[in-house]
Amino acid sequence: MTLKNRISLLVSLLFTILFGLASTVIFVLYSNFRKEEFRDRLEIKALSNIKLLVNVKEVDDQLLKIIDQNSINKLYDEKTLVFDSHFKLIYSSIDDAKINWSVEDLKYLKKHKTFFKQQGDYEVYGVFYDTKDKDFYALISATDDYGKRKLLFLRYTLIISYILFTCICWVLTSFMVKKAMNPLSLFHQKIKNINENNLDTRIASKSNKDEIDLIANEFNFMMDRIEVSYQKQKEFTAHASHELRTPLSRITAQIENTVADPATSAKGKSFLTTILSDVNHLTELISSLLILSKIDNNKNNEDNEVHRMDEILFSAIENLKKSFPDFVILFEIEESDNLDTALEIKGNKNLLEIALINVLKNACVYSDNKQALVKISTQENHLVISVLNTGKTLSETEQKNLFQPFMRGKNSKGTSGFGLGLRIVNRILTLHKSYITYSIPNSKENLFQLFFH
Repeated sequence: MTLKNRISLLVSLLFTILFGLASTVIFVLYSNFRKEEFRDRLEIKALSNIKLLVNVKEVDDQLLKIIDQNSINKLYDEKTLVFDSHFKLIYSSIDDAKINWSVEDLKYLKKHKTFFKQQGDYEVYGVFYDTKDKDFYALISATDDYGKRKLLFLRYTLIISYILFTCICWVLTSFMVKKAMNPLSLFHQKIKNINENNLDTRIASKSNKDEIDLIANEFNFMMDRIEVSYQKQKEFTAHASHELRTPLSRITAQIENTVADPATSAKGKSFLTTILSDVNHLTELISSLLILSKIDNNKNNEDNEVHRMDEILFSAIENLKKSFPDFVILFEIEESDNLDTALEIKGNKNLLEIALINVLKNACVYSDNKQALVKISTQENHLVISVLNTGKTLSETEQKNLFQPFMRGKNSKGTSGFGLGLRIVNRILTLHKSYITYSIPNSKENLFQLFFH
């Protein structure tokens, strides 16, 4: 799970839990408030009835029933019972509601003065009223339909609000976290695309001075140091390779002159020939390193001159023939309406020719029948140069590292080289915003395809 998804989930869950707890607390508090309010109203009603019976001589139980019938009685489905000090019922309201009571309830009232309890759908309140002459007990039962309707309305309101605002919170949290974390996503994308060809990549930072900006600034400082170090390494490689070419050229000339000297013995010539072969390999390695250095120096200064790739390919084939005169190259062109346009490529002609020579040389060296098929075609308005030869193929592990420096497969045993040829091809094509692929179309067939955009 990504960081932004984790933050969104945690914030949303926290809001969901807190809002749920708040809604529950509101509902419980209002429920208790309703009970207390209804209890107070029942208490007032019970004491009013007792006082009317006790203190107002003109009011008898029949008149009190008429008063009850025309007051709050019908609203609450009320039932009132009044007892004297001997637990004798002296008044009962006229409605049909019943109150389950016992003498123990009245004794409890005498001791504790009041009680409030639930009897089914009814709520019963009892009160003890003490006068100088007599004691009275009142039990009043009623249903708080109005209060319960408000409580039910509050419950549904809280449930609907909880569902609605929870959904809104999840959506808004996801959107806001995604927006807040968007700089990190861009940061990640730039870091993922960094390689030796774009060490000048930097992260734009704002003036907010938040954690993301601090990370971006530190990253830029780090990339500055890496780029400087890498540049120094490239310069050292280029300078060292350039300086080594001169003494190697002199050594090669001296060995060739010594081998050509009739005074040199046959044994000496054989020994010097072996040394000359090693010197030539070393010269080839230095030349490859110089080419890589040249590619790095040209990556920000591309040649925008347009060249025809078929002409560069023919020139590469002619140069290859000088080193491998016995090698046969079969050539095909797939005709298409946009072929002439696709053949025109912007770039450095010398580097493109080196790339094609290295691919053709690779096909020549590793071919088992000294021939290769070169085909020019188009694919989605882009130029494709395919080089196919027969021979030993590469394993999946070797294919993954095929374009890494100094990588050589098992099929290279007995073949001279340093494993830099395809690396040079890959770097040149990357410089020209193109790429190369390797595949095995059939058994013992190696196919390299160069895609130019």
